[in-house]
Amino acid sequence: MKNKIISDSLEWNEGKVKGFFGKDFINATNGTVKLVKVAPHQKYPVHKHPDKMEYAYVVQGNPAFFIEDTLHSSEAGNFFIFPANAHHAIENNTDEDCIMIIGSIKQ
Repeated sequence: MKNKIISDSLEWNEGKVKGFFGKDFINATNGTVKLVKVAPHQKYPVHKHPDKMEYAYVVQGNPAFFIEDTLHSSEAGNFFIFPANAHHAIENNTDEDCIMIIGSIKQ
């Protein structure tokens, strides 16, 4: 594992969902941390993880987070937790990219 990662030196890689791009910082068996960019008007579908908690820190933009039965608006500096087994989704309903740090911790 590297002690220093310069994010500008990493390429954006499109994930499984169109419009979601990532730069992996940590990819370990017990958890992950990545920088995620969400293109305008893109949505990650509702899903859940039975074995891990996820979190998101908004760096730039105004993504919306669906957690269980609640839709949360956000802005830079907001932090969200998606507990294990909680249905959740992320959407960018704006005309600008959203940038977040997203990670997971295995339970």
